[in-house]
Amino acid sequence: PFSRQKTVKSTAELEVELNATYAFDAITEAGANLVPKSGAGLQGLQNLGNSCYMNSVVQLLLSGTIPEIAKRYGGDKIESHTNLQGISAKSATTDVIVQTTKLASALTSGAFACPESDMESTDPKFRLQPRMFKHAIGGDHVDFCTGQQQDAAQFLQHFLEKLDRAEKKAKKTPFSSSLVSFKTTTRFVCSSDKKIKYHDSPNETMISLPVPMEKATIIEESDEQASKRQKKDGEDEAKPIPTITFDTCIDFWAAEKTVEDYRWHHLDNAVAPGTSQTKFLNFPRYLIIQTQRYTWGADGTPQKLEVNLDITKEIDLTLFKSKGPQEGEDLIPEEEATKLATLNAPPKIDENALTQLMDMGFTFNGCQRALTAVGGSDVMAATNWAFDHNMDPDFNDPLPEPSAAPAAAAPSDSSVDEGVVMSLVESLGCFTADQVRAALKETNGAADRAADWLFSHMDDIDNAVAALSENSATVTSNTPLEDGDGKYTMIGMVSHIGKHTGSGHYVAHLRRGDDWVIFNDEKVALSETPPFPHAYLYLFQRNDTIGSIHPEF
Repeated sequence: PFSRQKTVKSTAELEVELNATYAFDAITEAGANLVPKSGAGLQGLQNLGNSCYMNSVVQLLLSGTIPEIAKRYGGDKIESHTNLQGISAKSATTDVIVQTTKLASALTSGAFACPESDMESTDPKFRLQPRMFKHAIGGDHVDFCTGQQQDAAQFLQHFLEKLDRAEKKAKKTPFSSSLVSFKTTTRFVCSSDKKIKYHDSPNETMISLPVPMEKATIIEESDEQASKRQKKDGEDEAKPIPTITFDTCIDFWAAEKTVEDYRWHHLDNAVAPGTSQTKFLNFPRYLIIQTQRYTWGADGTPQKLEVNLDITKEIDLTLFKSKGPQEGEDLIPEEEATKLATLNAPPKIDENALTQLMDMGFTFNGCQRALTAVGGSDVMAATNWAFDHNMDPDFNDPLPEPSAAPAAAAPSDSSVDEGVVMSLVESLGCFTADQVRAALKETNGAADRAADWLFSHMDDIDNAVAALSENSATVTSNTPLEDGDGKYTMIGMVSHIGKHTGSGHYVAHLRRGDDWVIFNDEKVALSETPPFPHAYLYLFQRNDTIGSIHPEF
């Protein structure tokens, strides 16, 4: 009889093979005689088709690496779990709490684990398919509802946001995201008069660590390392990979930087250069670090930075914590800035009037200026003003940065950058400022994720925005941020093989006692050489919390 044989590789397979060979062997530990593991906290997840990004994040958060989340959602008594009581069968399929509980319980209980005597078993009862979880978390997202590969870091943040909203509705406090939440503060110094102001960020759940390649160096290899890099028949000689230290990256992140064309409220909104420096306001119980290993090439295509990160399993961030305003600093008075902002607050621009004016062919910025000059809503007066001033050199320039005063009238939007709002309104072209503002608030000010949210809710955008007003989770107002010593120990990481985060393959390595375990979808085994230099996401635990679970979970 004839048998079919696969002769053509998929696009993902080709991309992994041809374009993403960097660190492939190191990340997957190819060639090593790995010992399979099975049991509670050692359960693999079936790949649903390009779902390794989700599987890796799920293992990082739900498999027991973070005991507080495992305690809230995991356990071996799933039938009597409090999170599953009083839930109808109809609502359970899309209930985030229910699906998170089901998956976390399956991972932490060992109910689906293969027996040690038959580790190679292909019995379906030992295979765990997170299909309903994927639907509940990503079903309403424009990217995560598809079968395409996605960015694991974006999925992690999306999952935490969904979980926040679900926990708020279920009155579960503190929110799970509070375990990884932190704030930063940026110290601005005006070059004109050396006055200083501090600006605190909204809650963040991940620090994005820059990788300044100009500071990377080539480290002399050992004979063993050089032999592993020997070229194969027919291939060009492999080049040594540069190395950069974690200390260099975190120093670069916290270094003083020059800011150009900054508008200073105390100088009557005059533009002047200055400097800025960012540091931590608090150290969370768990710290997630994303390394910026991906960039855009000169031709506009995504590229992976071929660099090894020299990172130790223990790090000390104590020096990167802000001490706040210091004695002798000449601070910009908050009252002065607020008063000035109130006096100079621009009128509210009518969005219908803005649309009518733009239909006449004027630019977005020009229409904003025209409406601002005539009170915000008079289309006829704004049209006349635009014809009179369209040759002004600044007619098409953005309006001066909105002051912080409107936050007093609308405190719920105080963390939203109005400049980003207007930029998205103009670039997207099909959403109102209120819709964009709501999306930014929902995604903690991240413009790319706000755009994703808007497009994924286009079919019913008004109701989606209304639902946010009712159910929005504001961690900052309900949960004080945890703080402690700045010393951390690495307990997990997610690595990526591929040219960019939207393709290729993801693998997780998690600490289990004194050992490290590799989670490669369904394959779970003891790790011989964890790929510390190659990870995309790192998970650290604050040393003063090791061995003790947060008492409120």
